[in-house]
Amino acid sequence: MQKLNLPEYNFNIKLNNNKLEIFDSIRKKFVALTPEEWVRQNFIMYLINKKHFPASLIAVEKKLIFNNMTRRTDIVLYNKNGSPKLIVECKSTDIKINQKVFDQIARYNMTLKVNYLVVTNGLEHYCCYIDDKNKTYNFLEEIPDYKNIID
Repeated sequence: MQKLNLPEYNFNIKLNNNKLEIFDSIRKKFVALTPEEWVRQNFIMYLINKKHFPASLIAVEKKLIFNNMTRRTDIVLYNKNGSPKLIVECKSTDIKINQKVFDQIARYNMTLKVNYLVVTNGLEHYCCYIDDKNKTYNFLEEIPDYKNIID
């Protein structure tokens, strides 16, 4: 798989019916190792190991309903009270991060109402803080640590 702009992690990868699968430690199962899944699994490890997010407060492919349509977020991070705090939208490395990607995560946020949005293709990462009170948003230099998000 392609080298990403993230630390390198060791994964449990196996061949099943001539297809590669990667073990998802959050969902506790093997899933198809697609280019997007490679980005997602690496980003999950980054959030746990570098940004100190508790694995128990991470949801992967969380189902949500928007305009009577079922959607799935790539990664949602919660606080200890079960309130969503951050959404991550992962794309494969060949997908350019553009307005369409930001529009997608903004639609998800109409339902989840978090203050932090992250989009990544494994090479580029963008984090945005949403200030509902002042109806503004700011792009951050880096993704905050878990303790800074929940405070």
